[in-house]
Amino acid sequence: MRSYDIIAKKRDGLELTAEEISFIVQGFTQGRVPDYQMAAWAMAVFLRGMNPRETADLTMAMVNSGETIDLSPIKGIKVDKHSTGGVGDTTTLVLAPLVAAAGAPVAKMSGRGLGHTGGTLDKFEAIPGFSVELVREKFIENVNTVKAAVVGQTGNLVPADKKLYALRDVTATVNCVPLIASSIMSKKIAAGADAIVLDVKTGSGAFMKTLENSFELAKAMVDIGAQVGRKTVAVVTTMDQPLGYAVGNALEVKEAIDILKGGGPADLRELCLTLGGHMVKLAGLADSSEAAREKLAALLDGGEALAKFKEMIVAQGGNPDVVEKPELLPQSGQQLEVKAARDGFIQAMEAETIGIAATILGAGRETKESVIDPAVGIVLRKKVGDMVKAGEALAMLHVNRQDKVEEVRKMVTGAYAIGAEAAPTGKLIFGEVTKEGVKRY
Repeated sequence: MRSYDIIAKKRDGLELTAEEISFIVQGFTQGRVPDYQMAAWAMAVFLRGMNPRETADLTMAMVNSGETIDLSPIKGIKVDKHSTGGVGDTTTLVLAPLVAAAGAPVAKMSGRGLGHTGGTLDKFEAIPGFSVELVREKFIENVNTVKAAVVGQTGNLVPADKKLYALRDVTATVNCVPLIASSIMSKKIAAGADAIVLDVKTGSGAFMKTLENSFELAKAMVDIGAQVGRKTVAVVTTMDQPLGYAVGNALEVKEAIDILKGGGPADLRELCLTLGGHMVKLAGLADSSEAAREKLAALLDGGEALAKFKEMIVAQGGNPDVVEKPELLPQSGQQLEVKAARDGFIQAMEAETIGIAATILGAGRETKESVIDPAVGIVLRKKVGDMVKAGEALAMLHVNRQDKVEEVRKMVTGAYAIGAEAAPTGKLIFGEVTKEGVKRY
């Protein structure tokens, strides 16, 4: 078997066998297939595509390129959730304790933020003392006792994906559905989850900008799950404006606590109940996602989810007092208003611009080596559909350094489109994809 023949076969639009896919992936990971041949193969896949069986075989070839996590010592159906990335995406902070409070084990391996999307690990680490570095035995013990734990990904999990993504990033082959789907699903499968709920973002602040591409990616990932024996559901949700109001690590922790207390922004609560409903159903603890959703709403309003969050914080070395005293979270030195220049209605927002602005303040990483400031970020005061008066605050900047303030102020102002006519708020959830098919709302 030769890489040349595999590249030529895919270039000509033919279907690759599982053995051919494994050969080129393993060869590339182990250094036998050079970068230039793998780049040619990736471009062939970009141009010719892959069918569901090929995509599933690519996923498993990447899973098998490194170590896999055995979660069999954890009792019950292990359920995981993955978001394709967005701005103010605080759902994991709410979902981990909420779903655990319903009895479903949540063994979550997460990543750090890069660019305009925030990282789950960075958000949890904004809680004083909270450690995401747990040895495997402690991780499993926490999930068995607390029902939830969040840790960083191990270094040798899916090395093929890390190496291939770096190559795709410099060869204009990133935006390819089979390659994106296999990249995401390989990490979820290698991390040991039995069931996976996918939050596929769409819109200006999302990786997938169009609704059709988002549904295509959602279906590709659900198809992979079906092919490899993982129960998988995808929900396609908006990212045309940030989720909730807070963008920034400690600010998002505070907002998550508000949700866990039964309050908080309506859109964030709604999305958490929807995603959590699917997680609880896949875990076998409810007959339908609707029944699971009702159960989760009661756990939010009754205080059980909040109590579980405290328990989870204690188990990972954090200070649970932040729940009742959010001022114990990192605080910025200064808060500055971004004011509207005219009267009108918020007609649209550029979510990605808000995310980049928060990154410039220090809430995110521009490179992997960047050091984040957990205290800084942006809290929105107005969102799409809201009326605003000239001089009224559109957003509040939480800052610790002055050199970027004016740049960020201009960016945030420019992210808002203000018009004379009232604008509809738009859909939060566009539909869901299961192995039975696509349902659009």
